[in-house]
This record gives sequence, C-alpha cells and structure tokens, in this order.
Amino acid sequence: MSVPIPVIVAFIAALACVLIATPLVIPFLRKLKAGQQIIQDMGPTWHQSKQGTPTMGGIIFMGAVLISYLIFAFEYYTGGANPASGATIPSSGITCLITSVILALMGFSDDFIKIKKKNNAGLSEIQKLILQFVISAAFLIFNAIRRGGSTVLSFDFPFFVDAVGGFQIDLGIFWYVLAMIIMVGFTNAVNITDGLDGLCTSVTIPVAVFFAVISIVRGAYDIAVLAIALAGALIGFLIFNWHPCKIMMGDTGSMFLGGLITTMAFALDIPLVLLVVGIIYFIETFSVIIQRTYFKLTHGKRLFKMTPIHHSFEMSGWSEEKICFLFSGITVVACVIAALFLI
Repeated sequence: MSVPIPVIVAFIAALACVLIATPLVIPFLRKLKAGQQIIQDMGPTWHQSKQGTPTMGGIIFMGAVLISYLIFAFEYYTGGANPASGATIPSSGITCLITSVILALMGFSDDFIKIKKKNNAGLSEIQKLILQFVISAAFLIFNAIRRGGSTVLSFDFPFFVDAVGGFQIDLGIFWYVLAMIIMVGFTNAVNITDGLDGLCTSVTIPVAVFFAVISIVRGAYDIAVLAIALAGALIGFLIFNWHPCKIMMGDTGSMFLGGLITTMAFALDIPLVLLVVGIIYFIETFSVIIQRTYFKLTHGKRLFKMTPIHHSFEMSGWSEEKICFLFSGITVVACVIAALFLI
C-alpha cells in the first residue's frame, strides 16, 4: 500500500500548525477570560480546580485541519461525475469538512454563551438537536446525490458476507431517518466523551488513523488527507490537552470531531463501522442512558458511581492518565479489528 505524498505532508503540516499556534492562542484566550466553567454536579468535586482553564481550543486543530486539507488535497477537490446527471461534483472530503465546520460553529456558539453567562448552560438540548438534525439532513441529502441517490445500507463485516460479497438492505426513505439518528447520536457521543484531560483527543486519534488507512486502501485520497490531517492536529493538541491540561477543546472541538468522524464514515459508505471504532463513544453514551433509566426505575438508586462512565472510574481512584490510556487502548484494538475486516 503506497501512501500519496499529499497525505504524508498533510499530517506533518497539521501537526506543525497546532504546535506553533497553541502556545500563542492559550494566553490570548486567557486574556479574553475564555475559561471553562465547572459546575459541581457535572463531575467529581476535584474538577473544580479546572475552573478557568482556557476553552474553545478546538478552533486550533480545526484550523490546522482546514488549512492542511485546502492546501494538500487540492488535486482531489472534485469528486468526479454524478452517476445520475454526469455533472462534476465536489469531493466528499469537502462536504465532510464543511459539515463539520458548521457543527463546530454551533459548538462555538454554545461555548461563547457559557463564557458570557459565566455558567455551564449554553444552548438548550432542544436547540442543539434541531440544529444537528438540520445539518445532518443537509449532508446526507448531498451525500446521497453524490452516490446517485442510493438508499442501500451496506454491512461490510465478514459475518454478513454472502455469495455476492456483502449483505445489503434497501431501507428507502427510512435510510435517511436511520442515518440522521446515527450522525446526531455519534456526534453527541463524542461530545460526551470530552470529560477528562486528553480523553476525547487520545480516543479520536486512532479513529482518525483508521479512516486514513481505509481511505488510502479504497483510493479515497481526499478523505485520507482529511483524516490524517486530523490525526496530526490532534497529536499536537494532545501535548497541551494532556493532564493537567493547559487548554480544553470545548464544544467547538468536540462538535467538530464528532461531525468529521461521522461524515467520513458515511462518505466511505461504512457508517456502521462507527459501532466498532467508536466503541468508547458508544459506551460513554449508553452509560448515561443506563444510569438515568435505572435511576428512574429504582426511584433514586444509581448503577454507576457517576456517569459518563469515565467519571465512575475516577470515583474508584483511577487517575485521568490511566483512564485515557485504557480507553484509547481499547479504541486502538477496535480500529485494528475493524481494519482487518475491511481491508
């Protein structure tokens, strides 16, 4: 498997951009008093020490990915001809990036409101969901047009393989419903995972590398540049985001990451692989759902010490670094298994 030069250079460029920009942005955010607001019931009591840590750091790695992609994916800007009309269409990488940036802007608005109000209440849950569904719908409609209007959902795993090489279900209009639920669900799951220093960053790095590898194997070099630039940018950001973190990504960053991970999965026509490579996101989200359901059914009892599940590990005495190593290690294994299935 040969790796195109633009893919290699995009990784180095994104990493360099973050390493250069972050030390400059941190004091700037401090000057603006753009600090994280911590409320006691959202995590262990010792998280109060993180009060005031600069947030909205996601703008740094988002900018690095944007710059790297626009420069080094230049030759992949067009994605070929539309199967139905024959018209030239933008590459799927551009649509993934645009969608993710829009989601990041929504996250930025949420961060900005929190900072301005000096509390942890930004946009309401309903406002976020409405915006996320609208953004997801727009991406999915365009992606379906790019794919010739197909509404076939493919399961690219060996235990689904049949005589024709795969198991497919034509869901018709319900494809869009399921796809929007997957997109919104996993975008929010990434956001939920951003609860410890370096956790969301370290978990997402192997996922980005996974998508880069699959994209190269499938010849989707525009997605490869995008994914590997994300990996490089996050490695650089992790240096400053590791415990004790000097800067947090905020909803600006987690919305961007969630959007990019989910859109790349759909652009490569492997959305269900998110259940494997995104196993930590999945576990984090379901720990919250299970906790809330159990709490209501038992009239106040808790199954876990605290959710999302990373807080439960914290309450059991685990350090933030140990939790990050465990969760990112699980993700690496999951990504290797998924890659073996798909390559």
